[in-house]
Amino acid sequence: MTYLPNLRLEDWRKAAMVAALIAGAVCVTEAAWIHVKASLAQALIGAAWRREQAGSRNAQPWPWADTRPLAQLTFGEGTHGPKFMVLEGSSGRNLAFGPTHDPASVIPGETGNSVIEGHRDTHFALLRNVKIGDTLHVESLAGRNISFMVTDITIVDSRRSRISLHADGPRLTLATCYPFDAVVPGGPLRLIVTADRSP
Repeated sequence: MTYLPNLRLEDWRKAAMVAALIAGAVCVTEAAWIHVKASLAQALIGAAWRREQAGSRNAQPWPWADTRPLAQLTFGEGTHGPKFMVLEGSSGRNLAFGPTHDPASVIPGETGNSVIEGHRDTHFALLRNVKIGDTLHVESLAGRNISFMVTDITIVDSRRSRISLHADGPRLTLATCYPFDAVVPGGPLRLIVTADRSP
């Protein structure tokens, strides 16, 4: 038989309130940690990017990383918009640190479709405001800058639709989970932003 202390209703209420506050603090801490980790990782990946541009081979963002920076993605006109370092390989672990390049697709700027995926609540949260006609820029490790213009924005069910890797010219496709405010992560809907190389 379980023994319960003889507490007054007021004591139970206080205990419930303390438990709720602790649970709330844990939830807020976990949510904040996701954003802190995403920001810190981008700084470390940026440092690895600069080392690779300076000639270092396989500059890892952190000692145990099994990925490396592949490109820098900039949103907006010029080079002053939001920038994100794109990692090679689209594993779930890599997605926690930044947008990732799907290795089944071409390198950004090559002929064909280059697919980059990101989380809707961190790096690709800004996709909710992207419009047709917006400009994106990709810088390669070799220093090549390629401009793209958004030509299509669609919402697809990932169980019934696949992103085509074929394109007659350089194409960039950005993908993230949808809707942005969903409580359950990783449902079947995806927001797909397609951008073709600007002339």
